[in-house]
Amino acid sequence: MNDIKGYCEPRFGAVHEVLAGLLDKDDVGASAAVYVDGEPVVDLWGGYADADRSVAWEDSTLTCVNSTTKNMTALCALILADRGLLDLSAPVAAHWPEFAAAGKEGVLVRHVLSHTAGLPDLPGLNAVAELYDWEGVTAGLAARAPAWEPGTAAGYHALTFGFLVGEIVRRVTGLGIGEFFAREVAGPLGADFHIGLPAEHDHRVAPLIPPPSLTDAYAATAPPGPDGARRGDTGVAVRVRDVNTPAWRRARLPAVNGYGNARSVALVQSALSNRGTAAGVRLLSPRGCEPAWQEVFGGTDRVLGTPMSWTTGFGKFGNTFGWGGWGGSLVVSDPDARMTVAYVMNRMIDREHRRDDRGMEIVMAAYGGLR
Repeated sequence: MNDIKGYCEPRFGAVHEVLAGLLDKDDVGASAAVYVDGEPVVDLWGGYADADRSVAWEDSTLTCVNSTTKNMTALCALILADRGLLDLSAPVAAHWPEFAAAGKEGVLVRHVLSHTAGLPDLPGLNAVAELYDWEGVTAGLAARAPAWEPGTAAGYHALTFGFLVGEIVRRVTGLGIGEFFAREVAGPLGADFHIGLPAEHDHRVAPLIPPPSLTDAYAATAPPGPDGARRGDTGVAVRVRDVNTPAWRRARLPAVNGYGNARSVALVQSALSNRGTAAGVRLLSPRGCEPAWQEVFGGTDRVLGTPMSWTTGFGKFGNTFGWGGWGGSLVVSDPDARMTVAYVMNRMIDREHRRDDRGMEIVMAAYGGLR
């Protein structure tokens, strides 16, 4: 049995049991957290930070959560909208004039956040290193024509989401989104989450571990859908070995290179499930949270190839919203229950060949504590 550390209110004991079971079976190191009414009721971690199982996963361990980062990036946009600095219904070009090129005058900020802007791919980019050129990538997106009439269809913007939302945030605030997040979200909350990771935190990073029987050449050329299938082409094959490099940590990739653990993910996102307040700190108004769970698009996602409901920045699943990352990390928020649940791990599972229910097992165990 793995030694699970941390805190868990007795009524949420099932979360402890599930995490222990995952660490005994598939996980190497992992953390789970539950926030209710903006306060922690579960904060657990265990296992190891390395594939050799020689370094313990500690309370301060961080790992790359891949697309779970999108939840943080979307929150930044909602905060600006709540402050009256960003109109979700306005054209992107109102803040980013160059973006109006190639017939994109009518692309709205809401389209970008709901994966309906028609810019899901990065054609012409062949190497991961090219993603590190913020100015080059955003200029390319500004010049590109949409693949469909914006707002009429959805296609998961796996990598482009971060560049598009991040550039909007930069145009509005003058700050890179990592800096804005650190100053306006992580700092006030005391949340140990980073969009792009400064070098002084490298020693705390648990590298991602490829799925069993696969090597660090395991790549995500397209995002896995809920059924495990991979469709489409982002234009760049991102491998596990790429994500585990210092270059990836330092890059500006606000769709995918957030670093944290379950505690920090749940803390930040609990502001949305708790009507704008987390840990006694107000980030936005109750009304400012509502776009996170109000559907913008419902139908078959052209990239994922599965029915999806997209809100302004999040996937919507029944009365809940959130999103997960390549390999298994997940955050789910329930505004009715005022609960947010997060799961962050280092051992990945290849959903193309095997169903991955680890995060959802944690979520369902958390619901047991509400009864």
